[in-house]
Amino acid sequence: MTHTHHHHHRPPSPPRRDVWNAEGDWAQRAEELLPDHRLREEIERGLAHGLEAAPSIGDRTISTFVRGELPHFAGETGTFLKCPFLEDVHDVGDAEVAILGAPLDAGTTYRPGTRFGPQGIRRVTNLFGTYSYEFGVDLREQLNVVDVGDVFTIPANIEKSFDQIARAMSHVVEHGAFPVVLGGDHSIGYPTVRGLAPWVDGNVGIIHFDRHVDTQETDLDERMHTTPWFHATNIVNAPAVNLVQIGIGGWQAPRPGVKVGRGRGTTVVTIGDVERVGIEKVAEAALEVAWKGAKTVYLSFDVDVIDSGFVPGTGWPEPGGLLPREALKLIRLVSEPGLAGLEVVECSPPYDQSEQTSLIAARVVLDCLATQVREGRLGRRAATRPRRAWGPPAP
Repeated sequence: MTHTHHHHHRPPSPPRRDVWNAEGDWAQRAEELLPDHRLREEIERGLAHGLEAAPSIGDRTISTFVRGELPHFAGETGTFLKCPFLEDVHDVGDAEVAILGAPLDAGTTYRPGTRFGPQGIRRVTNLFGTYSYEFGVDLREQLNVVDVGDVFTIPANIEKSFDQIARAMSHVVEHGAFPVVLGGDHSIGYPTVRGLAPWVDGNVGIIHFDRHVDTQETDLDERMHTTPWFHATNIVNAPAVNLVQIGIGGWQAPRPGVKVGRGRGTTVVTIGDVERVGIEKVAEAALEVAWKGAKTVYLSFDVDVIDSGFVPGTGWPEPGGLLPREALKLIRLVSEPGLAGLEVVECSPPYDQSEQTSLIAARVVLDCLATQVREGRLGRRAATRPRRAWGPPAP
């Protein structure tokens, strides 16, 4: 980049006292004299470090990952658990786990606010340390994790947002990092799997925690948060027979989605099933179905699977769901064989009380990662680049 010397700009002549809109007139002229070289630098740096946007994005100053002022609802650089922030996403292969935010609520059909989910989840981790007593795991010492920030989503265009999320996910997975996606509404389940599946040499199973099936084709004429698994299981190596849905029930189950699940052979487990056969048996059976003939399994956790009394900050609250400790036990059990990635969705901080929903969302991520470290599935890759890093030291 060439650097030129910029002289201090001179403000325009003082406001004319004989004009009734003197200040407005002056300010309109003053803007033209302000420099913009730092903005241009910011855009160049964003494209260099944050990856060029998906081809469907018309404004080519936009990057895939947020690295500048826009959009205002995303891109805070406070990280998950205060882990290292990775400015240049081209270096993501130096990490074993990458946290990325998918700040989207364009797919919500009732309550919005999930565009602030990544921000809320990251912020609440400020109260946690990196060590877990029960797990006997210290993530700072044992896991090479980075936060790569948020995907640059397009609020008024869900399909462009899908392209951006799929591109971001694909970039992380291609470089060998384990993706942890902080949603965002559940419509992101389609683009995350779309980004993951091409890099898997075989089938991807999906374990999906939710009160709702999310398998209809469209909702309100678009691919909303009620539709991700219809489209994800259209992907050739993400078959519906390897989709297990745990916690389904209540009074928000659109019949078109039930029809699709029946036709495609998804496996649905209700809260009543969990109560009847127990958490261990449900986890064991879910793993059997998800892993049957599959190379790997992706975990999608909708916070509304937990009873709405514990998660007020969500888009479709439903009474009668899992207790937090039941949900966390299930997460631990299904994470033991190792996973291809994890997403936590439908956390809407504007509707939350005392950060309770963000707190549970963060615990899902922490317990999933800690389980895989304890089982030896994660925690083996040291950082080799000269940067602030967590995890095992380089040999």
